This record gives sequence, structure tokens and C-alpha cells, in this order.
Amino acid sequence: MFARYLNNVSFNGFTRTRDVVGRWRTLWPLGALGQVGRAPWAQLPLPCGYLTVTSGIPDGWRCGGWRRRTLIAASGVAFRRAVHLSCALMEGRRNGPPHKRKRSSEERSVDSTPKNASRSSSPSHAGGCDPGGRNCDFCHNLGISESPRQEVPKPKKTARSAEIKRHWEDFSHLYAHPSQSTKRQRDPPFDFSVMSYNILSQELLQGNSWLYKHCQRSVLNWDHRLPNLLRELEQHNADILCLQEVQEDHYDNQIKPKLDSLGYHSEYKRRTGQKPDGCVVSFKRDHFSLVTCRPVEYFRHGVPLLDRDNVGLVLVLHPFGTPGSICVANTHLLYNPRRGDIKLAQLALLLAEISRASRAPGGSPDIRCPVILCGDFNSVPGSPLYNFIRESRLDYEGIPISKVSGQEQSPRGQRVLTVPIWPRSLGVSHRCQYETTPAGTTAVKGCLTVPDQEEGILALDRPSIEHSLRFTSAYSHYLKENGQPEVTTCHSKTAVTVDYIFYSAAQEDVSMQSECTTAPEYGLQLLARLALVDEKALWRANGLPNEHNSSDHLPLLVRFRLRCSHVDSGTAGAQRGGSRNLAPLCGTDLCYTS
Repeated sequence: MFARYLNNVSFNGFTRTRDVVGRWRTLWPLGALGQVGRAPWAQLPLPCGYLTVTSGIPDGWRCGGWRRRTLIAASGVAFRRAVHLSCALMEGRRNGPPHKRKRSSEERSVDSTPKNASRSSSPSHAGGCDPGGRNCDFCHNLGISESPRQEVPKPKKTARSAEIKRHWEDFSHLYAHPSQSTKRQRDPPFDFSVMSYNILSQELLQGNSWLYKHCQRSVLNWDHRLPNLLRELEQHNADILCLQEVQEDHYDNQIKPKLDSLGYHSEYKRRTGQKPDGCVVSFKRDHFSLVTCRPVEYFRHGVPLLDRDNVGLVLVLHPFGTPGSICVANTHLLYNPRRGDIKLAQLALLLAEISRASRAPGGSPDIRCPVILCGDFNSVPGSPLYNFIRESRLDYEGIPISKVSGQEQSPRGQRVLTVPIWPRSLGVSHRCQYETTPAGTTAVKGCLTVPDQEEGILALDRPSIEHSLRFTSAYSHYLKENGQPEVTTCHSKTAVTVDYIFYSAAQEDVSMQSECTTAPEYGLQLLARLALVDEKALWRANGLPNEHNSSDHLPLLVRFRLRCSHVDSGTAGAQRGGSRNLAPLCGTDLCYTS
């Protein structure tokens, strides 16, 4: 407080003590101390770092009871009171004394200043004694004895974190050998790997530092994290990468150049608004060619429900050496556990874009090329949102909004999902398909019909939503060894699964847990996956991020086999309980072109 008072007074009254010490001998009157002609402390040698300030307060200045007072001494000489201040920390006459701040125990524990280093910023008392431990002459003359030097506690050595052990779960032996092709299998299978990884944006890390109290500071620095992240990407060498929370400047200057050098082609979509991060989909240039790329923005003007800046990416890729295509989607849904209505609307927009991009040209709207859906969905297994993806339907009437994602064990609030969840103006039906041609696109004849539009609009009033993309999860969400839940993200607040790789399973897929959406002998088979771990294993490694793992998420990594076949019209098997003629599946043409 006194420092602020001095700032108001200005520095006009500051003079060096040695310049005025003689003046005290003539100005100081006979006082209670019985000394004539000097201030009580003038007889003591003063450190050169002291200043004297006179109370030269401007006329008419009043604040908080301070008043300009002129004392008349017995000798009749008027003088102003004087105060001594230490200037040990003042670098110039325009710099005031620094504000003192009590250091936290954490800061004291990481203090690495050498014992013999000068600590002028932390004098042992207000008089500015030698920080080496010796008393100055001022303290000696005042009779202050030298206090023993207090050693700064050394930081505790944290044990080196153990690496998280993950192993591959192989399912390839459960399938027929590729050489054992059937009559209709005219092309060899195409094997490839997919990684989904939330790499944790540095700005989001710094803005939510309370989530990483368990971490050493050194492991949170971007200079430490970047080499680890790039090492992981290079080590796993996936054919397709789906990355979330990729900071734009880091992507442009560091991540994309590295991916380019590893043989990837990359597509990036930054979140809308002023958000610094976004989603990336990269693929090996010698394995795939890009058919189309569709960024999806969930923010929609005029739709209050969709006022958040999350985004997604939908790519259609053509694998070399095969006649078909695959659709790869990547997204990062809203985090807020209490806004499940927003998450469902965002997901509906993404599914609508996937439905449009993956549709086989000229065929049934329910027959599509295989789809791989990756991302951070901020929803746990078994939640209504997760079940909607897996089961293709959700009866949502009466479901509390705060329970949609299942992130909170004791959700707050009693608001329930309204009917309909999103307004008709969004142009998305209850089947999560576009009801009108999106802006900037051209509809191919036969892809949309008026009856479908009318049926979809009327059906929005039903308390249910559905989609025609039959998805299976590449992970089972429970460990085979001990039955404990798998964990994909871990920080100071929680350790749960929120990251997924969903895919269109072929009829022969060993992990298929829902009705497949592809023709016989066509679709994706899960060959292997990099196993996840439970919460205990993560905390044995000091949680996430740690010395070896530089994100608060673990990467998901799987290997697929794409089985392609030319299905002649009229020869396809029954699909979903019925028989129908199918056009050649998933060519390189799309229903909509930009």
C-alpha cells in the first residue's frame, strides 16, 4: 500500500541519505531521546542502498486520512518528516520498489538457484543484509545478531516414470487366407492401418493447467512434447492418421512438414471462431489418392443450439490396386458434459455429411462404401450418444441433457431433450440425412426425392433419431485380462474412454456386433488393434501426460482389411432381410460434387 502512496507522491522528494544526513544534525530538535541536532538513526552507519523521502505531498492532496503536516520544533525550525526506504531492488529513480509476492510451496520446491548465487531479490530482512548470511553494519550496530542461514529445500527427485506397456491383439488368424479367394472375389484384399489421436493443443493445455497438477512442469513444455508426439507418429507409421486438437501454428510450421517428409498428404480444418486448434486427416500418398474432402462446421448462424466452434472432416479415399473407395471421418465433439443436446446435433451434421459422401452412385441410399469414423466424442461407452452411434437409433424422449454423454457420474440439472432436438431450419432429417441440397453443391439426379424430404420433415416431430450407417467399435472397452475398463484419456479430473474408431464391418468380421451395411464379401475386417490399458497402469506411469507420453490421450491404432468385389446386378445376397439388385459398390464418383 505504501508503494502506491509513493507513486502518487512522485519521486521529487527522494534524496540519498548520505546527501542529507548532515542536514538532520541541524534540523532535528531536542526530543524525547535527549539528543540534539540529529535523527535517532543518524548516528548509525547507513547502508548505501537506503533512500530518504520527505513527505512532499502536493498541496490539497488528501487520501485515506493522510494529511500534510508541518511540525514546528522547539527551535522554531519547520521540517518535514522523513522515512527511510531500501533501494536494494530499485534499478533507477523511475522504478518503484517491487510488489512482494508470497511464493507458493510448489515454487519453493522447484527453486534451483545455487547456494552461492546472489539473491538480491530475496534479502533476509528489510534492511537488505548480505544474502550470503553475514550481517551488515547497520544490523550489527542495532544489536541484531546473525541468524543461521536457512537452506532452501531441494526439490524432491521424482522417480522416472515407467513406460506404458501396450501390445497388439491379432485377429488375422481367424480369417481365411487372402489366397483362398471365392469366385466373386476378383481383387486381392487391401490391408491398411488407421490411427486416431488427440495430441492435446498447447494453448488448451496452458488454459486448463488445473487438469495437469499431477505433472512435472518439464513434461508440459511444447519443446519436450513435440519430439515425443512426432516420434509416436513415425514409430506407428499408420497409413491413415486422424488427429484432434492440432494447433494451427504448430501444424503449419512443425507437424505438417514432418508428415510431408514421412510420405503423407494432409488435410486440416481449424475450429471456427478464434479457436487455435482443429482436426487433421493424413494418408500415405503411395497407398491412397484423394477423391474428395469435405470439412464440416458445426457452428450455424441462426441456430441457437449450434453455437459452438467444433468441426469435423470427411474424406473419400481411393486405395491403390482396388476398385472401391473408403470414407474416413474425423471429429472432436463439444466437451461440456451438460450439453448433450449440442453433441447430438453436431453428430447429426457429421452423419449427414458421411451419408452423402459414402453413398454408392445410382444405388440404394442404404448401400454405401465402407466408413471409418474416428475422433474424440467426449462420451463414454454405454452412454446414449455412444449407443446411438452403435445401434443406429435413439429414443431420446425424457433423457436428461446432462446424461447424454455419460461423462458425469452425478449429472447436474434436470432439463430433458426436447422434441425435436434440432430445428427444421437445419435441413437435417430425423434419419441424419440432408433434406435439402447443401449450399455450394450440385445434386446428382436420382439422389434425392421429394417424398423423402416430406417424410423426413414430418418425422422430426417423432421422439427418436436414427441413421443408416451401421457401425462397430474397433475396441471392446474392457480388458480381456482383468475385465477392467479401458482408458483413452487421463488427467487430474478423470480417467475414461472418450476416443473411438468406429467402422463398417464386413459380414465376416470377427468383432461385428451390429448388422453390417455392406454386401457379402465387401467391407472392413478388423485384423489387429493396439491394446489399451486400465487406469491403474496409467497412474503407475505418472498419469498423462508423462515423460514418455506427451498427450492426455492415448493413440488408438488398428489394422483393417478392405475386401472388394465387383458385385453384378442381381447377384448380391439378401441385405437387411430383403433381396434387391445392387449397383457396383462405391465407385470413385460421389452423389455431390463441389
